[in-house]
Amino acid sequence: MNVLAIDPGYGRCGVAVLEGDGSRSVLLTSACIETSAKLPFPERLLAVGTAIATLIDTYHPDVVAIEELFFTNNAKTALHVAEVRGMIMFIAASKKVTLVEYNPVAIKIALTGYGRANKEQVTKMVEQILRLDTTAMIDDECDAIAVGLTALASAKYTALQGQK
Repeated sequence: MNVLAIDPGYGRCGVAVLEGDGSRSVLLTSACIETSAKLPFPERLLAVGTAIATLIDTYHPDVVAIEELFFTNNAKTALHVAEVRGMIMFIAASKKVTLVEYNPVAIKIALTGYGRANKEQVTKMVEQILRLDTTAMIDDECDAIAVGLTALASAKYTALQGQK
């Protein structure tokens, strides 16, 4: 399975493309799409959307996996992130790619086995599973990788349940 995983945002949007079956996972690419705070929001939205569409066209994922919205104290930021999520959902649907969503607790459970794991524990598991160094990565990029690993693990679990 090939998954495009996204940690949505408009200032920084983490993206990762992974391939695997839940037992073995390979990171094909990851990045953090960054937009300037000096740009109007619609231009930032366009930049993120264009990058997401390009990733779908380049890697032809079976699934787009996205992290559910985590509410912050800043309502304006939460609304803008919700708009980014809506745009990503639209792009996935328009390109006929299945979209799956995972909340932060589900991601933590999938990677660490503990729903209240901290960010460092999740990052450590990303490093161990993929055998990579995340120290040079922006958090949003690592978060997207975690979303992708969750999608691969979930697909494996679903496949195993179907065999029963």
